[in-house]
Amino acid sequence: DNRSDQQMDPSIPSRREPPTTTTHPSDGKKRDFLRGYPVKAIQQYSPAHTDAVTSVAALKSDLCVSGGKDKTVVIYNWRSGAVLKRFLGHEREVTKVACVFESNRFFSASRDKTVMMWELSGNSGPSQHFPGHDLVVTGLAVSPDASQLCTGSRDNTICKWDIETGECLCRTAISRNLVTHLCWVPGEPYIIQTSEDKLIRMWDSRELQVAHTFPGKQHIQTYCDVSHDGRYCISSSNGFAGEGCEATLWDLRQTRNRVREYKGHFQTIASCIFLPKSLGLTPVIATSSHDCMVKIWNQDTGACLTTLCLEGSGPLASLAVCDSSALLCASFNSGIHLLRINSAKGLELQEAAKF
Repeated sequence: DNRSDQQMDPSIPSRREPPTTTTHPSDGKKRDFLRGYPVKAIQQYSPAHTDAVTSVAALKSDLCVSGGKDKTVVIYNWRSGAVLKRFLGHEREVTKVACVFESNRFFSASRDKTVMMWELSGNSGPSQHFPGHDLVVTGLAVSPDASQLCTGSRDNTICKWDIETGECLCRTAISRNLVTHLCWVPGEPYIIQTSEDKLIRMWDSRELQVAHTFPGKQHIQTYCDVSHDGRYCISSSNGFAGEGCEATLWDLRQTRNRVREYKGHFQTIASCIFLPKSLGLTPVIATSSHDCMVKIWNQDTGACLTTLCLEGSGPLASLAVCDSSALLCASFNSGIHLLRINSAKGLELQEAAKF
């Protein structure tokens, strides 16, 4: 097949297309002449990490926590563009970070098979260790009251820990359950878990038993998130060339069945999150993918409302809401991107900074 990528897929822009920005003679500012508004310069802040960023989470209204292949956990002020603190302790790549918003504690999972707890006001070393998994730790969730921690691994096990003592309170193994992500349901004792076996499970954290298994998908499930009201869960699929690559909405309260799918990415969706209701009357979700794109979707209709391509970023591994109109997106090649959500004329995503 000698056709170009653009001919085969019209959503891929042609490399021969003219640029979409020009310098306006009246004020010398760059303008997007397809839409008519000025193009804002992207702020380049001091980098948070020296290698791929694998996970990012919001810690405070102006602080995020991130982990990466450089083995470090970093607290960063995304408003001012500065590293607040760098934490060292893991021997291999950090795979996940997690925290309760507005807490002073945060957690990291690693390829070194351990989980660590860190204190914002403490020293640069961990304040608690949680060893016990036999393979890379890939799932990490903190209970909403910050008293318990749940972890999952490629060793097919889920563990529940006492945060204060570091004691493993419970451990459950299920054959072929290679955990990819964990998420606590707000206000409930339940944890949602995705797996390489293409299933999504709901765990009762009290006895660490499976309370429900959702209908199986066709592809590996990579990530999950739960809506703020605890009514819905969203999961994401791996895939390639548009096969798979979808996000799926699930009903947690009534039918516990699939509600809707969101299709439009061309490669694995690595992260999917519910966005704040303050963005408008319509509930929306966001996804990030290995195809370098972030998309925002109408939760109710499945329509894609806006797409932002972060060219050269590599896989977009993680998303986090940092305030009512801003998202953080962790990438393999270009650090963490600060994205602004403009809802003045419909929804629009713009890159504001990267670090």
